[in-house]
Amino acid sequence: MSDTIFGKIIRREIPADIVYEDDLALAFKDINPQAPTHILVIPKKPIPRISDAGSEDQALLGHLLWTVKQVAEKAGLSNGYRVVINNGADGGQTVDHLHLHVLGDRQMKWPPG
Repeated sequence: MSDTIFGKIIRREIPADIVYEDDLALAFKDINPQAPTHILVIPKKPIPRISDAGSEDQALLGHLLWTVKQVAEKAGLSNGYRVVINNGADGGQTVDHLHLHVLGDRQMKWPPG
């Protein structure tokens, strides 16, 4: 497992408010929420960023989006939500472990930033 804060959460070395888990993915509430509902969905496999995913990761990437759908439904985001993947420094990624932000319970603006 990668030695990032997310790897430590997967290994249960640091606590997190986990809302979903299966063999491939973990979802937990963001400790610095940018919306009333802000959940992170991460693969248990340590992929640093989306641009590092290989062809062997196609099914896992699809599973992460399926997990987003499950997490959003469980959180009651029936009026809509935004899914964000930051990639690299210019993309705003601060943790080198692929993660999907699920943001909801407020109106999102466009352009995003």
